Amino acid sequence: ALAIAALAYRFARHHARDPRFTFGTGKVGELAAFTSAIILAMIALAIGYEAAMRLVAPVPIDFEPATWLAVVGLAVNLASAWLLFDEDHAHAHAHHDHDDDHDHDHHHAHDSNLRAAYVHVLADALTSVLAIVALLAGRFYGWVWMDPAMALVGVCVILSWSVGLTRTAGTVLLDMVPDRRLAGHIRKRLEVDGDRVSDLHLWRLGPGHAGVIASVVSDRPQPPAEYKRRLEDIAGLSHITVEVHHCAGPEHEAV
Repeated sequence: ALAIAALAYRFARHHARDPRFTFGTGKVGELAAFTSAIILAMIALAIGYEAAMRLVAPVPIDFEPATWLAVVGLAVNLASAWLLFDEDHAHAHAHHDHDDDHDHDHHHAHDSNLRAAYVHVLADALTSVLAIVALLAGRFYGWVWMDPAMALVGVCVILSWSVGLTRTAGTVLLDMVPDRRLAGHIRKRLEVDGDRVSDLHLWRLGPGHAGVIASVVSDRPQPPAEYKRRLEDIAGLSHITVEVHHCAGPEHEAV
């Protein structure tokens, strides 16, 4: 998971100015996150299958070394999770301060690629915790069935995280509107002095960046630069295209 995240960042940075990518390489991270989520789901299903087999046919467990191994794994994963969380928090805080400077908080930077790595580490930490509980129960109470039972609990939680991550990355890959309030705010900014927005497209280009294509109908049209000026203080709009259509008046409008 960490390798996928690192390669995605490297690829996006290396091809950032490649003209073949019309809107940049911001979605490479989303593609990596989507892939990571699918892999996470496959791992969860594999754990679930093995846990079900062990419920049917229990296997002997050497509890003491297994417990210490789980404790070490938990420590490593908690340290990794803390580092990733600190990086994500700093990244989000920087964008939040940038939004405050523009007096607008509708658009936030969510790095799905970083989140995918974070979810993988958290899933690993969760399985370590569940393993420790199961191993201690088996060691001191003889409840060997706790090992596969805790694994199935972990499977349910990990699958829910995987589905959430898949939906988040998928909405960006499918160019869904990232924020309806932001779309409404853009429309409100453009519809001034009788101007009307006939068509509006808003999509996410990458973490902290969005693209806008708007068609404005007006009986007193202004240059496209004037409409772009109305949106210039909205943080996160990195690509703005405005089409202006002249409408002579109600008598010339199509029914």
